Amino acid sequence: MPVVLLTTVLSLVACAGVDGRTPTATASGSSATATAPPSSDAAAPTTPRPRSPSFDQALHDELLAMLDRDQAARAGGADPEGDRARTQRLAEILDRHGWPTYDRVGEDGEDAAWAIAQHSDLDPAVQARALDLLRVAVEAGQGSPGNLAYLEDRVAVGEGRPQRYGTQVGCGPDGPEPATPLADEDAVEELRAAAGLDPLADYLDEMTAVCATD
Repeated sequence: MPVVLLTTVLSLVACAGVDGRTPTATASGSSATATAPPSSDAAAPTTPRPRSPSFDQALHDELLAMLDRDQAARAGGADPEGDRARTQRLAEILDRHGWPTYDRVGEDGEDAAWAIAQHSDLDPAVQARALDLLRVAVEAGQGSPGNLAYLEDRVAVGEGRPQRYGTQVGCGPDGPEPATPLADEDAVEELRAAAGLDPLADYLDEMTAVCATD
């Protein structure tokens, strides 16, 4: 029995990353995955990030509107045309602004940009470019390491390569399992912890309920 990759996302009720924000999960249709990476709250800040003078309200609002459309479409199943349109707009945003950073669009705007990139499977070039730009943002403290982990694994799975963090899972005959092999099973927990993600076993336990509804 083949592994069925979970391709739809969970509703993003509260954004998450490595900053202690927690996603709320709802499965819809035949499959689901986490839009916002489950995170370890050990290093979570106690106060919101102050708004930067460079904050772009219009871009922030546009990204959240794009995310709303993404989530609404997925409530009814796959949305390839919508994905193409959102990917094209994301590419334009990347051309003009680079990665939408915390300073420019806030944490929720950065999460929204990540979710659109995560669903840009139909244009691997845009997805890979988003990954490169997000990596730079994370190195500068302007993006979520958890989001980076999820997108890095997404690109790896799309290219048929092993994944580092085990974030991309499918429903197999015995429940959830990584969609492609882990690049280094011995290092995965250390890598996940560094990205602010919960242990892999805990994550797979969370996804068991999703597979049960698949």
